[in-house]
Amino acid sequence: MSTTDAERAWRAMSDLVLSQDRKTAVSEALGLSFARVQALRRLAAGPLTLRALAAKLLADPPYVTLIVDDLEQRGLVLREPHPEDRRAKLVRLTREGEAAAARADAILGEPPAGLRDLPPEDAATLLRLLERVGGGA
Repeated sequence: MSTTDAERAWRAMSDLVLSQDRKTAVSEALGLSFARVQALRRLAAGPLTLRALAAKLLADPPYVTLIVDDLEQRGLVLREPHPEDRRAKLVRLTREGEAAAARADAILGEPPAGLRDLPPEDAATLLRLLERVGGGA
């Protein structure tokens, strides 16, 4: 079975992304598990109910409740009444939570040295190709 250039490119991209241990770096920097970091990042877009947050995290609601309990104890999130549903609570970031989410995004968005060191024209070509392959996503 021969390996196509497309398969080799995919493996190279996967290896590059997966070899960057950003999860550990962001968890250590914030003193939070990666699941908690992901919760902060999802809440940065705006308040969510626990159920909606669980859906975005692809996690069980009871587990997300534990995550939110911990983030609330750390002063990173607040629960507040839902304006339209008395049975639901909205979870939103505090200022400290917003800062932590922004720091997480900065750490996770930092490209590896090999990508940072590409000549600008090569980086532009790579970006154009990836956007083309990903449909602009």
